[in-house]
Amino acid sequence: MSLKKTPLYDVHLKYKGKIVDYGGWELPVQYEGIKKEHNMVREKAGLFDVSHMGEIEVTGENASQFLQYLLTNDISKMSDNQIIYSFMCYPHGGVVDDLLVYKYSNTHYLLVVNAANVDKDREWLEDNLIEGVEIKNLSDDYALIAIQGPLAEDILQKTTTADLQAIKPFTFNQAVNIAGKNCLVSRTGYTGEDGFEIYLAPDDAILVWEDIMQKGGEDIKPAGLGARDSLRLEAKLPLYGQEITADITPLEAKLGFAVKLDKDDFIGKAVLLKQKENNIARTLVEFEMIGKGIPRSQYEVAKDGEIIGLVTSGLLAPTLQKNLGLALIKKEFDKVGEPIEIIIRGKSVNARIVENSFYNRKKN
Repeated sequence: MSLKKTPLYDVHLKYKGKIVDYGGWELPVQYEGIKKEHNMVREKAGLFDVSHMGEIEVTGENASQFLQYLLTNDISKMSDNQIIYSFMCYPHGGVVDDLLVYKYSNTHYLLVVNAANVDKDREWLEDNLIEGVEIKNLSDDYALIAIQGPLAEDILQKTTTADLQAIKPFTFNQAVNIAGKNCLVSRTGYTGEDGFEIYLAPDDAILVWEDIMQKGGEDIKPAGLGARDSLRLEAKLPLYGQEITADITPLEAKLGFAVKLDKDDFIGKAVLLKQKENNIARTLVEFEMIGKGIPRSQYEVAKDGEIIGLVTSGLLAPTLQKNLGLALIKKEFDKVGEPIEIIIRGKSVNARIVENSFYNRKKN
């Protein structure tokens, strides 16, 4: 099967991106180097092509009621032009997907979902459809560019007369003119830095990308998916398929802020409620390596010779210069300072459980 290309494919070739197969898409893993791009986003700004993400529109008189039952977060508390992070769960509490909900009105929402899950998510929504709701997969109608970093607002402001300061975190403006093109601009981010997402017509993507690059000058560089992953992990942001899966619930992943157990019934609520009441058997923890070695996804975690869990993600954090990771382990070992071992290529390497050791732009 041939790989899909985003509307910005030719731009990646122009900027000498190293193209890889990413979930069936031809996308740049890096341009000048992952660490260099990572640091550029932390210090100035980086530009990402995330057009592979999925967009599913939910409309109709019962759209709010429908999403309230499908999602773990509380849709009823949303204002127009607000965005919230939520999960769709299976009845057993595992995660169908984590996503962003954009609210236009009580009868119009846009779900931004993970690229690999678009078809699965659409089918799940359709399987649970109620009268008075219509679902459309609009993924092919959008290109999506993300500008991230402390200088993101200053650079993007040079391309538009819209007041970007008025777009507060987790809100959006659907009528922002950038380089003469109409765009929906939001402010969420997936890097631990401030930044904006630009949703626009595929045919307009290259023009807008190049305008941002030109206006940003030396303060912005293209950034690939390698830096996107190191940035998100360094900031302790979850990735579907690693920190959350069909077999890992949001509560096990310590993401209960997006699960409102006090709202009316939703899919998965009974199991999640039971988990909260009875204390979960396993939980996600932060850890820091003491011995030499970089922890990787699926490495085993041990304690005194007993396997107690698995690493979900790990890296040498470029900004912090520490080997950090996240692991799903037996709950009884979740104690700050607890010594553990990570099994790296058959050898036990010392580590310890920590907290608040990941990147936080207000702190670091």
